[in-house]
Amino acid sequence: MIVGLGNPGQEYEQTRHNAGFWWLDNLGEEHGARFAMQPKHHGLAGVVRIGGQDVWLMKPQTFMNDSGLAVASMSRFYRIAPEEILVVHDDLDLLPGIIRLKQGGGHGGHNGLRSIISLLSSHDFWRLRIGIGHPGSREKVLGYVLGRPGSTDLKQIEMVISESLRFVPDFVSGKISSVMQIINRRSGKPSKEDINES
Repeated sequence: MIVGLGNPGQEYEQTRHNAGFWWLDNLGEEHGARFAMQPKHHGLAGVVRIGGQDVWLMKPQTFMNDSGLAVASMSRFYRIAPEEILVVHDDLDLLPGIIRLKQGGGHGGHNGLRSIISLLSSHDFWRLRIGIGHPGSREKVLGYVLGRPGSTDLKQIEMVISESLRFVPDFVSGKISSVMQIINRRSGKPSKEDINES
C-alpha cells in the first residue's frame, strides 16, 4: 500500500502540507487509478498494477492529525504488514527539490506520521520524504505548511515528484536498496536525521 498524506478540502489542495497528495495523484494518473471513497477506511482508495503486483493507493480523508485511522484500517482489513506500506509526506527538514527514502524512525514532529505510528502500533513502514523547506522559526511552521509554496519552490517540488515516480516499480518489486541509493544520493542540504544516521 502507498499512502499520500495531506488535508482534504479545496482550501488545502495547493498547500505545502499536501505534497503527499500531489505525489500520489501523479502516481495514480500515471497508472490509471480510480479513487473511490471508502468510508469504513476513512479515505479515497484505488488499486493499480505496479511492478507486477496489485498495490493499494490511499489518500486519508481525515485531517492530517488523524491520518493513522485510514492507514491502520486499510492495513488490518487487507492484512498489509507495516513493512509493505510506503507513506509519502512533506518534510520541513529537507529543502524543496530534495527527497529521501527510509524505513522506520520517529515522527520528526510530523503529526501525520505521529498518528500513523500510534494507530498502526509500528514504526516499521517506509517513508518517502518530500522537502518543502523550513520557515526559519518554530512559531511560523503552522502557517508555512498550510501556505502555498512560491513558484520557484513549487517547480522544485514538482520536479522531484516527477523524477521519483519512475522508481516506484522497482521499489514495489523489491529492488529497494538500489532505489534508496539513487534517491538518497540526490544533492542538497542534509537533514538533521541524515546527519544523525550517518
